[in-house]
Amino acid sequence: MQKSVVLLSGGMDSATVLAIARAEGQACHCLTVDYGQRHRAELAAAARVARALGAAEHRVVALDLTGFGGSALTDPKIAVPEQPGDRIPVTYVPARNTVFLALALAWSETLGAESIYFGANAVDYSGYPDCRPEYMRAFEALARLATKAAVEGSPVALRTPIIELSKADIIRKGAALGVDFAQTVSCYQATEAGLACGRCDACRLRRAGFEAAGVADPTRYLQRP
Repeated sequence: MQKSVVLLSGGMDSATVLAIARAEGQACHCLTVDYGQRHRAELAAAARVARALGAAEHRVVALDLTGFGGSALTDPKIAVPEQPGDRIPVTYVPARNTVFLALALAWSETLGAESIYFGANAVDYSGYPDCRPEYMRAFEALARLATKAAVEGSPVALRTPIIELSKADIIRKGAALGVDFAQTVSCYQATEAGLACGRCDACRLRRAGFEAAGVADPTRYLQRP
């Protein structure tokens, strides 16, 4: 089996990507980043998902991004928006995906992994600039230039299998591969027990996805929207 690093947040997108990687015969080494996020229930969700989907390994790396703030997810003084807007929302964490991918790239080199699987999505998403296909291509080019593995002839591939799927298609794909979405947490302000607010951008996108897919929404809400 080929080794791969899978960035696993504990949400529905990364859970589906892990299931895809497993279906493709990968030995999946899952990486979750504890960056001081407001929605810390996703850390426990990531552990559940990794176990359920047969990850070869699951590691949590602590990296405190609250020292920089600048996001509703890393600064408790900034409220999570509950109404859609026409700009990139304050739930965007500055450079988060670049940091996460750099960590995954470092681990992939030490593992001798052939690929990194990442659950970025550029269809039903909040407009974050580091979720776009052109960014993924640019990071993969950076990895070819910046790593010993690539220079010596073994570049790491960046795989983003759901980047052009709708939320409904992600749900259908995950369900077909055995993902239990009840184990996942997407809400930006979930309680410690993982109960979702039902009002934030992540909750709206998730709920609309289940409706469009015609699949019952297993999300546990603090108050049913």
